[in-house]
Amino acid sequence: METSLFTNNTSSNGSTSNTVASQNNATQDMFTKLLVAQIRNQDPLSPTDPSQFVNQLTQQAQTEAMQNLSTLTSANASVLQSMQVLALGAQVGSEVMVNTSSVQLDSSKVNGTMALSSNSSKTTLTLKGSNDKEYTIELGAKSAGTVPFSIDPQALGLPADTYTMSVSTSSNEKPSIDIAGKLSSVRLSASGSMILNVANLGEVSPGAITGFNGKTS
Repeated sequence: METSLFTNNTSSNGSTSNTVASQNNATQDMFTKLLVAQIRNQDPLSPTDPSQFVNQLTQQAQTEAMQNLSTLTSANASVLQSMQVLALGAQVGSEVMVNTSSVQLDSSKVNGTMALSSNSSKTTLTLKGSNDKEYTIELGAKSAGTVPFSIDPQALGLPADTYTMSVSTSSNEKPSIDIAGKLSSVRLSASGSMILNVANLGEVSPGAITGFNGKTS
């Protein structure tokens, strides 16, 4: 599937490059014709300063260079995106860590971490369901650094739902939360952006991935 994405993207990029190249040629031809017409129709008694033609030719060359650079940049970006899709596609089946403020729970236990910048004598993880009912998980005193935690829906009596998460600490900081989930698929959206589907989280952007834990048996 990933190879198909790469091939399709490359074909699309080739078509775009050909279109841009055709537009560049048309612009160059038009500029040349206008310049020739300007030279032919100049007043013989008051000819145009040759330096002006040189300046126009220089501007044309600069414009062409910028257009070519733009085309090359677009092509490189397309290839890079395809390579990213292939690289992430190779990680399908791996457990990843995702920075998020919500989690989808069923009956399975979910693991996560939070990053504390200072010690906390009382740390509480709060889950809020779609019915606005809140559930709290007391994590106790925690030292600064990465703090692992787990959410066991069966033990906590949590119904299957999507929950928003927040953390309160004795130091009043609001640490970020990372949730672990298996990467199940990678695809390109209609706009060309990458979308990852992760268990317990649904669709996320590549920028939300904070770590790869490898494939589990």
